[in-house]
Formats: sequence, structure tokens, C-alpha cells
Amino acid sequence: MMRLEGKVAIVTGGGGGIGAAVARRLTAEGASVVIADLFEESAERAAAPLGDSALAVQFDAADPESVKAMIDRCMTHFGRIDILHNNAAMTDPVKSPQDTTAPDIPIGIWREILDINLTGYLLGCKYAIPHMIAGGGGSIINTASNSGSAGDLARIAYGSTKAAIMGLTRYVATQHGRQNIRCNSIAPGVVLTEALEKTVPGLKDIIKRHILTPEFGTPDDIAALVAFLASDESRYITGENISISGGGLVHQPHYADLLAFMESDG
Repeated sequence: MMRLEGKVAIVTGGGGGIGAAVARRLTAEGASVVIADLFEESAERAAAPLGDSALAVQFDAADPESVKAMIDRCMTHFGRIDILHNNAAMTDPVKSPQDTTAPDIPIGIWREILDINLTGYLLGCKYAIPHMIAGGGGSIINTASNSGSAGDLARIAYGSTKAAIMGLTRYVATQHGRQNIRCNSIAPGVVLTEALEKTVPGLKDIIKRHILTPEFGTPDDIAALVAFLASDESRYITGENISISGGGLVHQPHYADLLAFMESDG
């Protein structure tokens, strides 16, 4: 399918597993893509196989001037912006584990995660929307998370930003819908990436008990949803949050335990 032929997309956090998969899918469907990431080498590595269809740009989602410069670079290089996938997130292996509980999280960590995960998305919208309006419209896809819909034992800042992204999405959709700009959020559950494989031993098996699909999703599954929301096939969908999590939040809390009991009972 070439649903995105002639369109220009920006993918932030584009050097990571999901971002790189999204960039590949969008270019495969005809789009040109700016792959923006805090880590320039990661962005360049993701862009290299895509040839002239991709441009690697280093940027800091927490820095307004950096976000504006990234948007300006896209306009200078490709001449338009049709699709914005806000996907950057705090992933620092030293700082992220400090995102714990209300009494214990350092306020500096809380603020930094809000700046990257939430304010960075606002900034992307702030600087991209005027160009989208001038170009006749566009589609914004914000990466939220199932962590924004349910509480957990840690990552209070991460979950709070993801919940706020869903609200931001509805506001952008409401305020700019009549200018032909759609805005939706996607809420991935656990996605099978290299990072997941390196996480706490046994955590993957525990979580898998609670999904309804036979296997975890992959970055390519997320990319397929982003491509759909970026395309005109989803022209009547805006302001929505779409969970892509193998049904992890749709069942009763006792599902996994009851299933295990039924299976052991024979």
C-alpha cells in the first residue's frame, strides 16, 4: 500500500525500537520522514537504510528552541509537514528507575519526565500545527500508554504524563478539527523489544499471563496502527485513544488467576 505517498512525517524518538519501526513503515507507504532523536547516532542508524526518504535530526524534546529547530529543519528539507508522531520519552537507564512513588520520587526527576514526555508533545504540536494548517491539514499521533489508564507499583511520573497525553490529544483534536487536523493517541501495552528482553528476569512471563493474545506485540504492530492513523483511511477518527495491548486492560482483575486455576483443575 502507498497510502502516504507524497506526505511528510516527523517521528520523534525515532531512533528507538518503536520509532524506527514507525519510520520504516511510513516510508514503505510512500512518506518522507524526519527521524528525530536525542541521540544523533540512533537517528542516523534508523535513517540510513531508508535513503533519501529519511532525514536524521538530533533534538531535545524538553527544549523549546530545539523542538522548533527540528520542525524548521523538516520544512527546509522537505517543504511541508503532514504527519507528526510524538513518540519521544524519558528512557535514561539511570534516571528512569528513580520514577517510583509519590513520597520517593525526586522532584527533579518528576519535572524532567514531564518536560520530555508531556511538554515535548505540546511543543511538537505548537510548532507543527501552523505548518499543517498552511498545508491544508494533517494527522498527529501521540504515544500514550496503558500506564495512563491504570495505576502501577512504580513510574508515577511516567503514568501521569501518559494520562495527560490523552487529555492533550482531545484538546488538540477539538481546537483544530475544523482546520482539517486530526489528533489521536495510541496506548501500547508491553511491546516485545530488546529492552524488554533485558528487563527484570521473569517480568515478561508475569505480564504475559494477563494479555489475551497468544504473543506480545512488536514494534511493527505499533507502526501499522500509526500508519493507519496517519492515512486518509482514518479520516473520521480524531480525539480518540486507541489501546494496542493484546487486551491487557479489558478483562476482570482475576482473569489470570482464574484461568490458571481452571487449567490446573483439568
